Amino acid sequence: MAQMTDAAPARRILVTGGAGFIGSALVRLLLAETDAQVANVDKLTYAGNPESLADLTAAAGARYRFHRVDICARDALTSVLAEFRPDAVMHLAAESHVDRSIDGPDAFLATNLLGTGTLLEVVRAYWGKLDAAARAAFRFHHVSTDEVFGDLAPGAPPFCETTPYAPSSPYAASKAGSDHLVRAWGRTYGLPVVLSNCSNNYGPRQFPEKLIPHMILNALAGRPLPIYGDGAQIRDWLHVEDHARALYLVLRCGRVGETYLIGGASELSNLQVVEMLCELLEELAPVKPAGVARYRELITFVRDRPGHDRRYGIDAGKIRHELGWMPRETFASGLRKTLAWYLEHRDWWQRVLSGAYRLERLGAGEPGPKPATDDQGAS
Repeated sequence: MAQMTDAAPARRILVTGGAGFIGSALVRLLLAETDAQVANVDKLTYAGNPESLADLTAAAGARYRFHRVDICARDALTSVLAEFRPDAVMHLAAESHVDRSIDGPDAFLATNLLGTGTLLEVVRAYWGKLDAAARAAFRFHHVSTDEVFGDLAPGAPPFCETTPYAPSSPYAASKAGSDHLVRAWGRTYGLPVVLSNCSNNYGPRQFPEKLIPHMILNALAGRPLPIYGDGAQIRDWLHVEDHARALYLVLRCGRVGETYLIGGASELSNLQVVEMLCELLEELAPVKPAGVARYRELITFVRDRPGHDRRYGIDAGKIRHELGWMPRETFASGLRKTLAWYLEHRDWWQRVLSGAYRLERLGAGEPGPKPATDDQGAS
């Protein structure tokens, strides 16, 4: 990747949830393309995988530090901020899987609502003690999802920054609540906040319960490719590295108090995504499991989940016009790169599927991947 040009001085950026899928892509960008020092705060739930960062963080040396901290832990967060003294916080830590939120919403309420509130209060106390220039330069960037807007009718205009919130799932409701908290801390206390809401992310190092990696790994094993309902649910797909670039741009150049929607300009149904993936597998993985003539034969339709939104779409005109951001990847190019990465990095996902990436630090009995869904989350 080309070196990112940035006229601003190097920053000290604290990232929450930096061992998750989107968070690790952001940390990788910051370490590879900027001079920033990065502190990564992550609880290391099942979806947090430090192995996604191992190659870059070893080379980064003193520029990178990791803190295994729950964002609900006020005293631990206070200590991290006092020691690291960031001039920006990028908040990605979240419980993010819709099916898990339906099965057990308590963790989503605790992390996404209480955790965000705790982080805001810790950051506010830290920010209030900075000198005037440092307070003015400080930013709190809250990263959220398009799922807070609920459902779009066929043919309706895509979501924009003024779309009313109408979340459908416990996950989406908890993220909507966290968005409101951040805006309230900005308005009530003057904390310099910026927000962003993204569409469905995909790319390397995504946890296998999400739609695209789940389908890749099932296909390679000759297992069914389960699609909810009729597969006609439409999502806007955004490559995670495009998202990471957008996040850093919003942090640097976004206007305080503003929200920016980030999308990939790639609205596709779940069935279309899986069919495109099957065609790429025919090309890039032509040696199939025993008994499989064509990967498409593995597609199966399963009972739809409760409250399943039919369509999401993003109007990214604001970030394009104000900040000059555009995705570099089309869905076709990004999907090809994603599949190639999973084919070339079998050790990474085999350790995830086996649980080895967690057993070494947490012991047995941890939850594994859930069935595939099309939700993405900001983690």
